Amino acid sequence: MTSEISDLVPRDNPGAREIGFAIPERYNASRILFDNLAAGRGERLALTGPRGTRTYAELCAEAAQWGHGFESLGLKRGDRVLMFLDDTPAYPAAFFGAVRSGFVPLLINTLTPPDLLQFYLSDAGAAVAVAEAEFTSRFNAEACKDTPLQTLVVVNGVAGEHAVPNTVDAATWLQGFATDLPEADTHRDEMAFWMYSSGSTGRPKGIVHLQHDMAYSEQAFARSVLKLTADDICFSVPKIFFAYGFGNAITFPFSVGAATLLLPGQPKPGTIFQAIETYRPSVFYGLPTLYTSLTKAEGAAATDFSSLRMALSAAEVLSAEVFNGWKKLTGLEIIEGLGSTEVLHIYLSNLPEQKKLGAAGLRVPGYEILLRDKDGREVADGEEGILWVRGDSNTPLYWNRPDKSAETIREGGWIYTGDRFMRDADGFHFFRGRADDLVKISGQWVYPLEVELCLAEHPDIRECAVFAAELPDRRMTLKAVVVMNKGEFDAKNATKALQDYVKAKLLPYKYPREITFIEELPKTGTGKIDRQALMRM
Repeated sequence: MTSEISDLVPRDNPGAREIGFAIPERYNASRILFDNLAAGRGERLALTGPRGTRTYAELCAEAAQWGHGFESLGLKRGDRVLMFLDDTPAYPAAFFGAVRSGFVPLLINTLTPPDLLQFYLSDAGAAVAVAEAEFTSRFNAEACKDTPLQTLVVVNGVAGEHAVPNTVDAATWLQGFATDLPEADTHRDEMAFWMYSSGSTGRPKGIVHLQHDMAYSEQAFARSVLKLTADDICFSVPKIFFAYGFGNAITFPFSVGAATLLLPGQPKPGTIFQAIETYRPSVFYGLPTLYTSLTKAEGAAATDFSSLRMALSAAEVLSAEVFNGWKKLTGLEIIEGLGSTEVLHIYLSNLPEQKKLGAAGLRVPGYEILLRDKDGREVADGEEGILWVRGDSNTPLYWNRPDKSAETIREGGWIYTGDRFMRDADGFHFFRGRADDLVKISGQWVYPLEVELCLAEHPDIRECAVFAAELPDRRMTLKAVVVMNKGEFDAKNATKALQDYVKAKLLPYKYPREITFIEELPKTGTGKIDRQALMRM
């Protein structure tokens, strides 16, 4: 089974010409790490955090050992390696070791249960997995049934019970391998790594990325927005398995010889505050839900944020309350953007010197953005349309899913996002919801996101989610799930006050008929609101 996908990658890419992106035909993505040695940055700090530090020379040596280790297990070029890892130095070392040897890592959400793990192993045909010691119990009989998995490499501790035939302790295993490793002679359009979609609307899709995609996203987004230098320390609270976190923690800092702060475990506010004060990062990456919890958390006002020069957000719409709360706390304005796993990172972004609150941002150089109506015609400024994006980091396909590939990945390399946007005269894009989430409430069409954004501006609300729910008689109603700022309040009075607020701010028929108050909104492994869980409440 070939791992080269050259025939599916459009060769004439206006975005690549715009940013002057050129890459050799024979190219391996591990150069993003290993080129730091050639640039004389071997002794510079690459990783820091509670699990230890690594210089670039040390990290490259460990990556080489991982590559040799994978080769010793009999893997062939293009074979997949499932990575079930937390954010510690083992992750980039194992990732780059696999890529440098021509193998294909699968970056898997660490909250994945055994039944879904079984799907990933079967879908990818992975015979080798690398896992945190604390996650090994997830590889039980259910996870391993009817899969080719033979070897489990365990990092950061002793393995628990599992059903994998062979177990390898990475700490001792790696010591027997050389610390230098030539790169595999891979094509720039050969598979480099996969990520999986969240699977919120069906089984997850394997999103294939190619050897040149990391370099492209760095040149397009990081150089135009972040402007990192070798003196920066990047701190991404979103984990490496998340495409946003992967770019923040791996691609972008390593491309310029900067350092990354890796924080394993659950990212609780107190732990994050302590990490900022201890390791002094300069660039901070979060999500709106994270910024909400940080600005409200105990100990926030006492934390020293003076090392930070930039804070970024993506994935969900950033409210004015969260933006202003973070600015009051740290003095920094959050830079909001929008990306996707299919594109690898951010393709719409505000800029430090050019931003609009509530906007996903301007087109990132290197990416073409179109807004089209349902018939495929481009719409004018001020009109709503479905967003299409094209850039040289776009996935060429979903693995083994030709049906889903045809729906999303269109002719010429365009990706149909299914997101509705409006573009203003200045080129800023404003999210207006999904193309398929329009619901009829009491005979009137309503977008739940519009109501959610309205409620989010209320001073008594910490965070909320709004969605359509079906009544027993098959009619649709609008339901809001709300987390209030105050612990004690009268639910009946609060419900009426919030409903009246929406009626006054929007049209009266758009108010949520049902409001449920809870202490915390459920979150996915990537920190987004888990809307599927809310709809089951």
